Amino acid sequence: MSEDTHDSNGGGEHGMTRRQLMRHSAWFGGAVVLTVVAGEVISHIPGTANSAPASSADLHFVQVSDSHIGFQGPANMDVTATFADAINQVNSLGFRPDFVMHSGDLTHLSTPAQFDQVKQMLSQLDTDRVFTVPGEHDSIGDNGPRAYRQAFGHNTLGDGWYSFDTHGVHFIALVNTLHLEQLGHLGNDQIDFVRKDIAGLSSDTPIVIFSHIPLFAMYPTWGWGTDDAVQLLSMFRRFSSVTCLNGHVHQLFSKTEGNITFHSARPTCYPFPKPGQGPAPLPQVLPAGRLKDALGIRTVNYWQGNHALAVKDTKLA
Repeated sequence: MSEDTHDSNGGGEHGMTRRQLMRHSAWFGGAVVLTVVAGEVISHIPGTANSAPASSADLHFVQVSDSHIGFQGPANMDVTATFADAINQVNSLGFRPDFVMHSGDLTHLSTPAQFDQVKQMLSQLDTDRVFTVPGEHDSIGDNGPRAYRQAFGHNTLGDGWYSFDTHGVHFIALVNTLHLEQLGHLGNDQIDFVRKDIAGLSSDTPIVIFSHIPLFAMYPTWGWGTDDAVQLLSMFRRFSSVTCLNGHVHQLFSKTEGNITFHSARPTCYPFPKPGQGPAPLPQVLPAGRLKDALGIRTVNYWQGNHALAVKDTKLA
C-alpha cells in the first residue's frame, strides 16, 4: 500500500475497507507481554530486555491521561483529588522525568476555568517540560478548541499538532478529536504534516506518536478508532520501532501490528467498561475502595541501541 492509498474497495463511511477494519480490529492476543508485579503492569515485546532500572535509562518520560477536571458524578466524586494524587505519584517516582505528556481530556467541559485549573496543577510536576494533546472533552462547543489552544497550544501547528526530538527519539503529537463523527479523524492537512515531518528521518530513528483516540480500531462501535489511521500508519512501515500512546478508552490495552506497538493508558478520573460490556462507554461506578485500582500513570523508558521502549503502568497508590 502506498502512502496515498484511499479506500477503493467498497470501504465504509469512515474510509477503511472491510479487510483493513478486520485487520485493525483483531486486537485480542497481540504480541505484547503484560506482567503484573506488585500491582504494576509492565509491558514488553518478547525478546527485549526491559528489566533495567529506570534511573539507568537514556530517556524517561511519563504519560498521564483523562483527568476530566470538572466532572461531577458518582463514578468519582473528586476528580481534582485523584489527578493531584497522580501528580504526586509522578513527583515520587525516584527519578525526574525528562517530560510529562497529558494525552487528552484534560477537562470535562472545555471551560476556561477548567483549562486554567489543569494548567496550574500540571505546573506542580517536577519536570522541565509538559506536553499535551486535546481530547474530545477539550473541544466542546465553538469556543472549546480556541480555549484549549490559548491554554496549551503555543508553538503548535494547525489544530494543535507538533513534533519534537530528544535523546535520539522523534515524538509526534496528533489531534484526532476535533473533526470526528463516530471515529476519530486526523485530516489531510495533519497527514501531510506527518509526511513532511518524517521524510528526512533515518529508518532507525525510534518514533513515538501521541494521540487521544487510539490509532487502531480497538472498538469502532464505541468510536474507539481513527478513520484515516491506515493512511497515516502506512508511512511508518520503514521504521524499526514505532510506539503509539493514547488515552480515551480509560483502561489498559496493548497490541502490536508489525513494527508498531499500541498502548492505551489508564485515566486519572474513572474507568469505562470493557469493550462491548454495556451499551456505551459510560463512567463506571466501582465498589468502595476500588476506584484507584482502575486509575494510574505510565512511565516510559528508552535505552539507546534498544529499539523497544519499556512501558510500565502503575495504579494510583
